[in-house]
Parts: sequence; C-alpha cells; structure tokens
Amino acid sequence: MTTFVDRVELHVAAGSGGHGCASVHREKFKPLGGPDGGNGGRGGDVILTVDQSITTLLDYHHSPHRKATNGKPGEGGNRSGKDGQDLVLPVPDGTVVLDKAGNVLADLVGHGTSYVAAQGGRGGLGNAALASARRKAPGFALLGEPGDMRDVVLELKTVADVALVGYPSAGKSSLISVLSAAKPKIADYPFTTLVPNLGVVTAGSTVYTIADVPGLIPGASQGKGLGLEFLRHVERCSVLVHVLDTATLESERDPVSDLDIIEEELRQYGGLDNRPRMVVLNKIDVPDGKDLAEMVRPDLEARGYRVFEVSAVAHMGLKELSYAVAELVAQSRAAKPKEEATRIVIRPKAVDDTGFTVTQEADGLFRVRGEKPERWVRQTDFNNDEAVGYLADRLNRLGVEQELVKAGARGGDGVAIGPEDNAVVFDWEPSMTAGAEMLGRRGEDHRFEGERPAAQRRKDRQAERDEAQQEFDDFEPF
Repeated sequence: MTTFVDRVELHVAAGSGGHGCASVHREKFKPLGGPDGGNGGRGGDVILTVDQSITTLLDYHHSPHRKATNGKPGEGGNRSGKDGQDLVLPVPDGTVVLDKAGNVLADLVGHGTSYVAAQGGRGGLGNAALASARRKAPGFALLGEPGDMRDVVLELKTVADVALVGYPSAGKSSLISVLSAAKPKIADYPFTTLVPNLGVVTAGSTVYTIADVPGLIPGASQGKGLGLEFLRHVERCSVLVHVLDTATLESERDPVSDLDIIEEELRQYGGLDNRPRMVVLNKIDVPDGKDLAEMVRPDLEARGYRVFEVSAVAHMGLKELSYAVAELVAQSRAAKPKEEATRIVIRPKAVDDTGFTVTQEADGLFRVRGEKPERWVRQTDFNNDEAVGYLADRLNRLGVEQELVKAGARGGDGVAIGPEDNAVVFDWEPSMTAGAEMLGRRGEDHRFEGERPAAQRRKDRQAERDEAQQEFDDFEPF
C-alpha cells in the first residue's frame, strides 16, 4: 500500500454566499414598519496551511475533492446569516501549489504559511441594507455569490540542506542511517528506497538536515526509473553529495562514469548548477573497493571535488564527512540574503480606469467584461423586475451605457455581460432606464406614499372645519 505521495491533483470548491432576505417589519398598529431583511453569510474559504507534522500528500491522493461550507441566508428582523466555516487543509513543508498549466501559484515553506486556494463567495445584501432616502422599502434582496471552484496541483519538494544522490544501491540509505537517527529501509537490491528519507545531523555547533534521494539512473530527467518523480526533492537542497559505489559488481560501471552520468541528469533537469558538491567514495571496507577508491581519487580531485572515502557499514570516515558537509551548509546559509519583512505595496487604480471593458465580437455581439458588472449580474435575481431595474441603474451609473454608445452599439443590438461560457445576454436599448419607468421609482413601496389612517382622518376633519369656516366667512346676511 502506498504510504508516500508527493504529487496530487486537488479539486477545491469554496462555499457560496448566502442570499439576502427581503422582509418588511410588521407589528401591531405598525403593519409597515420598514425593511428588516438581513444579509447573507459569507461562504467559507479553502486554505492550504503548512503543518510540520504532515510529511505526505497521501490524504489528498485518496480524497481529492474538498469543499468548504456555504453561508446561511439572511432572515427577517435584521438577522444576518451565519458565515460558512473555512476549510483548512494541512500540507507538508515545501509544498508547491500550481495550476493545471504548471504555473506556480504559491510556494509554501515554513510552519504556518498559508495560501487561499479558493475564495468563498460574498453574501447577498438584504433589503434593509439596500434601503435609502429614495428607496424606502426595496422589494428585493441581492443573491449570494458562488464560491471559487479550482483544480490545483500540489507538489512536495523536500526541504533539506543536503541531498545524497547516486545510483541505486550506492549506499545512500546506509549512510544516512549512520549519520543521523533516520531508519530507512536497507537491502541488497536496487531501488530499495522508494521515498525520500530525511535525517538530522549534528556536527559541532551546526545542525543540518540530510535527504536520501531515491536512486538515479541514465534517463532519469526524462522520466526513466524513479528519477523524474524525485529529482524535484533535490531542488531545495543547498549542498549535493555524490555517493559513489566503489564495490559494484557491474563490470561496465565505475565511480567516475557514475559521477558523469548523474551530473548529466542533474544538468538536464536544470537549476542545480550553482549548488556546491562533494564526492563520497563508499564501501571502502571491501578490499577491491578500497583499491578502486585510491585509484580514482586523484582524478576526482583534479576536477575540483572534495573527496571522502567512507564505509557506512564499518563507520569509517564518517566524522570527517559530517564536519565537511556542515562547513558547506554553514557557508551556504551565510551567503543567503537576510529575510526581510513583507512590504505592503499599494497600487491605486488610475483615475480614468472604468473597471470594465466593452468589445465587439465578430458576430456583432457586444461583450462587457469587468469585476463589478459580472459580480452585479451574479447577485441579481432575474425573476424580480425590481431587482433587474436596480441592476440597470447600477450599470448606468458605472458608465456601461456610455461605453456601449462609444463602441457603436445601437438599439436592439445584443449585449453580453460575462465570459462566453457563463454570460447574461440581452437586447440593449439606448437608455438603460428604458422600460424601468414602468416599474415606477425603483425600490419604492407605494404603500408608503399614502398617510396612515389616523393621520388621514385628522386631515379630513381639518378640511371639513376649513370648509365650514370658509362658508361662514362667505355668508352675507340679508
């Protein structure tokens, strides 16, 4: 059974916002107490967060579909709906988030680092929030927005200071087991190591992590063997240690040719040319291995490598090796630029930026794209004429009508708001208020135009008194 997964495709869906409520307050002797519809709750986000206790993406391999909860709709009595609960997904340290095209969206390194993979939808406003001096009792509310739905790829790149690379059965697992407390699987057959193993090494005052990368073979950078799957784990390592087998039983192999082949695979993979390297000639406890190590060492040193002869089985040369690796790690850490606090950059929009675009397509259709128009369309209940009129007013105030005129649109032309796969299409009239006047003044309740019964009775009695007084004043005695 698979226990280690370092690449998965995750399907995430944020929660949708709750709909706003259209309600009118009613109580005894006050049947029209004004709008009191509450707002809908916000949909929950899907958040990826680094958790040091997680070391694999196995959970998402078995359950790749994750969804946050929706916001609750608003209610009467000015009661807002409950917000949806955020869905927090723990991921290992070193997880890279990519889109389907391979573009990097986030690089999650460090405990607690998080990334919002899917944003929850906004809750719709209730009619109480939409009321104004001109719109005393809106008979509609805004709909909640749907949450984001995305497909992302998670790739795990091991976070370590040192990477042990080499052919299968070169002794990398044995070496990490004696340098640290790691307990990888060790056997005398190729590809024993199927997953990267991490160990912590202490050399003097320097503490560093070391990774045992599964064996590489010719063609690994093109996907042969296990190389392509695990070469990504070398990317974050600041030091590369070549572990060469000096006691191999394959006649066509030798330490120098093994080094050349592995270096060629690293070069083809790319991005690793600037990493400091050293060479470890392993298995010198074998007589032939010791002789071969002494034979090839001058050639390797002539190439500029620091060479160490060790035996993981006999614990020979390990102390010198660990301190030499610690020295390279310390140099690499010192050369890294100091981390600075994240600077908040504010980029204000241009004054003449309308926030939307109007383009004419080949078939004559005019398409409106922009964050506000598309969001307003999603929030509109098209079964409610008053809500449609409110949308028309908002688009008119934003300047959509003027831009349509500039683009050459005429009465009766088709206009689409939104992308091709999800747009609202309608026949445009030269004035966006056309047709809306049939609704009267949008958002007003005509029941509020008349006086209350008691007030009306007072006015009627006063009118009768005024009429009687006027008759008295006009009376002329004989």
